[in-house]
Amino acid sequence: MTQEAEVGIFIDSVLGYFDVTVQHTAQCGTPYLAIGRAPEVSDYTAMIRVSGKRHGIVYFTAPRSMLSVMLMRMQETDMSHENLCDLVGEIANTFAGNARRGFGPQFVISVPQVVSGPTTPMDYPPGTHPIVIPIDWRTYKARLVVCLN
Repeated sequence: MTQEAEVGIFIDSVLGYFDVTVQHTAQCGTPYLAIGRAPEVSDYTAMIRVSGKRHGIVYFTAPRSMLSVMLMRMQETDMSHENLCDLVGEIANTFAGNARRGFGPQFVISVPQVVSGPTTPMDYPPGTHPIVIPIDWRTYKARLVVCLN
């Protein structure tokens, strides 16, 4: 499978999630390689470790304001830190789980590790470069970062 096809699997997962879960289409910008510096992280980040045939990480990072509006679109009134952490973890898990269907059963994913704050260090596999998929939803900007060997 080409790298473009692999990225396409993740983009399809993003678009499907927003259409179904918050009934408002998201746009994915042009994916790019993060070379020379780590991709920026936002207020909330959920990281999934990938093992099996592929190794690496997949993470979703979004601002608090975006996650809060998403919760409101889901008829949720609890905007607590814990609920925002749950949402960002659920989103990352859904993206990686949907990608697993495209990659097959050897694409093993972990439980999401959720952190808040912009100083989160990520553990990228040696010799790889993260691929950043920009996500625009309404007026908000988030990112899905895929770094697999």
